[in-house]
Amino acid sequence: MSRYDFDAPRLFVDAPLAVGQEIALSKEQSNYLLNVLRLTAGDPILTFNGRDGEWLARIGGTRKSAVLAPEAQTRTLTAGPDLDYFFAPLKHARLDYMVQKAVEMGASRLCPMLTRRTQVSRVNLDRMRANAIEAAEQCGLLTLPSIDDVRTLEQVLTSWDKDRLLIFCDEDAEGMDPIARLQMERKDQPTKIAVFIGPEGGFDPREREMINACSNVVRLSLGPRILRADTAAVAALAVVQACLGDWRS
Repeated sequence: MSRYDFDAPRLFVDAPLAVGQEIALSKEQSNYLLNVLRLTAGDPILTFNGRDGEWLARIGGTRKSAVLAPEAQTRTLTAGPDLDYFFAPLKHARLDYMVQKAVEMGASRLCPMLTRRTQVSRVNLDRMRANAIEAAEQCGLLTLPSIDDVRTLEQVLTSWDKDRLLIFCDEDAEGMDPIARLQMERKDQPTKIAVFIGPEGGFDPREREMINACSNVVRLSLGPRILRADTAAVAALAVVQACLGDWRS
């Protein structure tokens, strides 16, 4: 991957990127570029759509109908980890934080699931997507994770892919060093991974039994302290990426 340009502003667009492909900007995008960043016609901006890599584009059009004109590709799209992140939804600010950090840590799929101790029953998927886009724009990412509809834990496990390694972050797991525990899985080189993080208060005993009954499960302790769910997300994804994911490359 070529060196990331930290100085250039970046913008996600949901449109094909190619030379000669003029992209109309939304009112919100135009306001951000022209009024917040105070850019003008002809100024450069990096743009991506999650499919065509990253492109250098120029601002054109008028203040009322601004457009982007891609000029050249700056980075090509490379395959990231196949890493699903399953989590019990949290309240607004903490869910925003969790989504942003999961995207930054390389999650390729965000999977909200309702458990018996989940305190939030409704999830704003559009808000989750907006947070994912913001994290990708700010951190130089080229792809966005897919975002699943909300399902119950039972629904998730009923349709579980047996070939996917399920890393169950369980505060009741024996306190083996999590890095040493995951390094034991390297011999099989799992290519599809899922991380499970429960709600505040954790999974209940029956849910633990259901998860442990799945094939290809690794129970993982995240250390001697009880972590809040959003903190556990960052800790678990960091350990997984370091031991089994793309941090090793």
